[in-house]
Amino acid sequence: MKAKVRLYVDHPLGAGQTVGLSREQAHYLFAVMRLEAGDGVLLFNGEAGEWLAEVIVANKRNPVLECRTQTGPQVSPPDLWLLFAPIKKARTDFIVEKATEMGARRIVPVLTEFTNAERVKIDRLQAHAVEAAEQCGGTFVPKVAEPVKLANLLDMWPQERSLMFCNEALVGEDRKLAGTRGPWAVLIGPEGGFSDAERQRLSELSQAHAVSLGPRILRADTAAVAALTVWQTTHGDWQ
Repeated sequence: MKAKVRLYVDHPLGAGQTVGLSREQAHYLFAVMRLEAGDGVLLFNGEAGEWLAEVIVANKRNPVLECRTQTGPQVSPPDLWLLFAPIKKARTDFIVEKATEMGARRIVPVLTEFTNAERVKIDRLQAHAVEAAEQCGGTFVPKVAEPVKLANLLDMWPQERSLMFCNEALVGEDRKLAGTRGPWAVLIGPEGGFSDAERQRLSELSQAHAVSLGPRILRADTAAVAALTVWQTTHGDWQ
């Protein structure tokens, strides 16, 4: 039994476990993908790895799948947060998708002095994280947190978590990522950059490590991908 569809489900998974689906998932499987009883679907829930399930009841109202075999172990990413200032809708969606693919464990929109974006819709961003995990073969879906003001976030910053601060003012300087292993966060600023007061506040945070992302100023969405790549290759699970 082969599977051509992969779904995230908020349901326990295990051998012989039956699994229900949301209305949207049932519509996708049986109206769009035209699956029938006996077909296979790959399932994951962020905790139990990946499972091959068989369609038992191919009904859009009361569908039933049953787990058969585990096809992959649970692989959770390093303890890394991505903090970013929201930008235009499509580009914010891109940041969340790429952060999921590249192994962020938590995604936090931060409101800076120069943040200029429409209201952040967390449910939509969380759905993009789920879709990214389904498509990239991951077994973990990062939590997208409610937006928080940067000043408030820094006031309650965890003592044990290091912070990679991508400072556009350092463009052209040789500022590499230092620090040790353990919990980390990567901070990407808004399109207008950080204010002088924000840079000063970050420089005073003992856990912060200011870095340059090369000789050119990057767009915010490009900077997020570049920064995650830098962190993963120096402190993460790409080594």
